Formats: sequence, C-alpha cells, structure tokens
Amino acid sequence: MKIIKGVLKEELGNSLQMKQSFERELVRLPKGNLVKKTIKGRQYYYLQIRNHGKVRFIYKGRVSQREIEKYQQAKHYRAKYRKQLSEVKKQIRFLRSVLRGKEPV
Repeated sequence: MKIIKGVLKEELGNSLQMKQSFERELVRLPKGNLVKKTIKGRQYYYLQIRNHGKVRFIYKGRVSQREIEKYQQAKHYRAKYRKQLSEVKKQIRFLRSVLRGKEPV
C-alpha cells in the first residue's frame, strides 16, 4: 500500500509542476486577439482584449503579416494550454482525493 501511495504522490508532484508550466506559458503569450474589421470597404485591424470584465478594441492600424501570424499562433497555443491546464487540474483533484482516501475503489 505504501508503494502505491508513493507513486501517487510522485504523480501529484509531476502534475503540480505541469500546472505551473502551463500557467507560465499562458502568461508569456501576447494578450488579446487580432480582429479584422471592414468599414466602408476598407480593412482595419484591432486588438480585442478583456479589461475589467469588458471587451475592449484597441486600434492597431496597418499590421504586418508576421504580426497577424503571431496572434493567430498565440490564439492556437492559448486554447491548447487552457485545455491541458483544465485536464491537469482535474487530475490533481483526483489524486488529492485518492491520497486522502475518499475515492471509492
């Protein structure tokens, strides 16, 4: 029984490290999402961010293709990290409950 608990504690430690890693990567990504709006036939770019619970649009003007790709890539990675973070949090809750002995076998 001690061996199993040892393995579970080790797995819990690994999961906590993964959680910190995903949170750190999320902070490193650029904030917001680049949005293209067409107004009177012209295209304008705005940075869409959430500020104090409200969605704000910040005018960016002309944007290079490299910057557009940067925000698209950030959007992809943000979704990926959030999904992985959610799964790791579920795993942490499960492991903590098992180690407390409240999980039915």
